[in-house]
Amino acid sequence: MLNFQCDYLEGCHPKILEKLAETNNIQMPGYGNDPYCGSAREKIRRACGAPEADVHFLAGGTQTNLTVISAILRPHQGVLAAAEGHIACHETGAIEATGHKVLTLQPSDGKISASQIEEYCKNDLACSIREHMVQPGMVYLSFPTESGTLYNRKELKEISSVCRRYGLPLYLDGARMGYGLSSPSNDLSLADIAELCDVFYIGGTKCGALFGEAVVISNDSLKRDFRYFIKQKGAMLAKGWLLGLQFDVLFEDGLYSGICAKAVNYAQDIRRAFEHKGIPMFGNSVTNQQFPILNKEQMEAFHPDFEYEVWGKYDESHMIVRFVTSWATTEEEAGKLIEKIHSIP
Repeated sequence: MLNFQCDYLEGCHPKILEKLAETNNIQMPGYGNDPYCGSAREKIRRACGAPEADVHFLAGGTQTNLTVISAILRPHQGVLAAAEGHIACHETGAIEATGHKVLTLQPSDGKISASQIEEYCKNDLACSIREHMVQPGMVYLSFPTESGTLYNRKELKEISSVCRRYGLPLYLDGARMGYGLSSPSNDLSLADIAELCDVFYIGGTKCGALFGEAVVISNDSLKRDFRYFIKQKGAMLAKGWLLGLQFDVLFEDGLYSGICAKAVNYAQDIRRAFEHKGIPMFGNSVTNQQFPILNKEQMEAFHPDFEYEVWGKYDESHMIVRFVTSWATTEEEAGKLIEKIHSIP
């Protein structure tokens, strides 16, 4: 069976595995105070064009989101996010468990807009009983979104401008950052993101690492005591070099962008195969996730040779399903899926 359920089915890129084996018996200081974390931080700062940025390595995306968000918000504040954003629907109430509410906005093709954020803030400021309400304290975006779409430079600039006007830190979840940056439709760079966002993270778990995410803090006011928050939230890895080493490898010789670009190209080939077959797509994903709308017979045609994820109900006779490519997807695997698509009813 070929599995296209998600982008973290395999372990890690062979170059990371080789480096882990090579350094396995070398003693390292703990908690990220090692040479590999130091080297990775410098490589990420250079890639972001942000020499003064703080860079921290955490083990997973949910830990990263709850650590960053709870570190930023005051007790009476919540975080503005798309209703389909990861923190709103796929993290088991992790943010709410920290005592903060996720304040949802209805997205369009996965994205929220600067005008929506501004309207929410204006309404909050105009509310005569606002001290009885949860105050918006920051904004959360995903790049790519849960739907595989991307914010462009103009949209991110507009959102950043509104956030700064209202004093809202802008946080960008980059679990699939590599696939977003590698998309032919993307016009943002890491340097743009570092300039326009106060804090963001570069995903490793879904982009070639065994596990791990790299948090980049551009806003000086958010840097203070962040390591205390990491420790308090259980996100500080004792063997921190295991994280730094992986990003040190990923950010060497363009490996991160190269392996992610391959996945995006395969996903776009798969999308075109569905479209050529006359099968409608849900949303306009330009990254490594694709969402065809299939009837029962079409869904069954993929079994038992291919695995996918059922995303949700479209209507009484159709379901939205998700096919995901990853850094480890091969040309042969993508080709076999495309052949199957061409042969389904």
